[in-house]
Amino acid sequence: MDMIFIELQKNSNMPLYQQIYNQIKQDIIDGKFPVGMKLPSKRQLEDFLGVSQTTIEMAYDQLTAEGFIAAEPRKGYYVQAIEELSYVQPTKNTLSIPTKMLNEPVHYDFSANSIDTEHFPFTAWRKYARDVMDPSNAHLLLLGDPHGDFELRQEIARYLYHSRGVDCVPEQIIVGSGTEQLLPLLIRILGKDAQYAIEDPGYLMTRHVFSENNGQTIPIAVDQEGLDVKALQRTNATIAYVTPSHQFPTGTVLSAARRTALLNWATSNSEFFIIEDDYDSEFRYRGRPIPSLQGMDKGEKVIYLSTFTKSLMPSMRIAYMVLPPRLLETYRQAFIPYSSSVPRIDQHILARFMADGQFSRHLNRMRKIYRQKMYTLTEYLTSYKPIVTFSGDEAGMHILLHIHTDRTEQELLEQALQAGIKIHNLHTYKVIQTRSVPSFLLGFGGLSEDDIRTGVDTLFRVWNIKKATAPTQ
Repeated sequence: MDMIFIELQKNSNMPLYQQIYNQIKQDIIDGKFPVGMKLPSKRQLEDFLGVSQTTIEMAYDQLTAEGFIAAEPRKGYYVQAIEELSYVQPTKNTLSIPTKMLNEPVHYDFSANSIDTEHFPFTAWRKYARDVMDPSNAHLLLLGDPHGDFELRQEIARYLYHSRGVDCVPEQIIVGSGTEQLLPLLIRILGKDAQYAIEDPGYLMTRHVFSENNGQTIPIAVDQEGLDVKALQRTNATIAYVTPSHQFPTGTVLSAARRTALLNWATSNSEFFIIEDDYDSEFRYRGRPIPSLQGMDKGEKVIYLSTFTKSLMPSMRIAYMVLPPRLLETYRQAFIPYSSSVPRIDQHILARFMADGQFSRHLNRMRKIYRQKMYTLTEYLTSYKPIVTFSGDEAGMHILLHIHTDRTEQELLEQALQAGIKIHNLHTYKVIQTRSVPSFLLGFGGLSEDDIRTGVDTLFRVWNIKKATAPTQ
């Protein structure tokens, strides 16, 4: 194995591991590193570059997470195949929950949409709210820009560029009161003939919005590499709706090969587009956040969609989308008479919160808190193996719990709800029902570490699942 040349700027603000990651990734994309090529070992590259082995390990871990390389036990790291990036009706869900169970008191809420409210920066938020609610800002009582006030869109553009690699200007950003409010607008400008490929399993709200707005949907299976792009290519879909950085609900990451394949699919037809819902991308616990598809897009085919629901609070109804220039003019013509659905006062509080660096500090703090909660949950679940396994634990605020038992998913769900334990079963999120191991979303965002432990113990006691070993405390 020849050594690889990597130029490091040790005085740069960019961490060394990120420089290594960036250069290897680009060389793979450019074809300079052929498929199957073995990379230098971590120790070899450490000696050659004069950096720590931890630095090399972090770079390799990120490349592995995104599917650019793969580790073979006792052999090393090898370049994986990716495509060259181009330039240019559902079955009825039969599972149900008896109404009486929905009214059971909840003792442990493992919902995937719960957040930690204890560590919200109330003092800082109160300061910005007080500053905005001043007579000098009386103009905020009047209607503003229908796309959202420029101050907020400017801060969102800055944040997206630095944290997600999204390439846009404030003028491309449309602010709305939630994904469910922005999606119908998208459906309208994409045309009545559009057909939408959706992930299966996938987000229930998305399916509902498409259905309510006469959007034709085509379910596409999700596996360990994310959306099956080859299956997508065999359909008549014109729009692909994906959650590539942290797929909901499985937690998988769309692999590098499929990312380029998906972008190539979009560029193969002028009417094809990708809607990238950047769900849960802020909270990744291994390596850097997975870069956005929009940042890779060379053909202006990606519509980027995100919210502040998980990063700040669900009750603050602020979401946004980044439109490609081609669709932006169509949007403007279609919605000239519309007003913004988000109060200007809320927009300006958030804009100031972001401009002063409070949002970034809050994210960094919450990432550490959620990482510890994730660690507590997964370490505790390990003591219940092999009956209990889990996946999707590299990012986000929930994992996917798999119960290896003869009992059905519905039986286990009903037992949990009757015991006051709120969980959601995977089949709820599926369009096409197939036989599989009973699986459940186990959210941890709104629970303390103690409640995570006692909640898990209570759940498995209800399910009559015994520990294999003593739990790690």
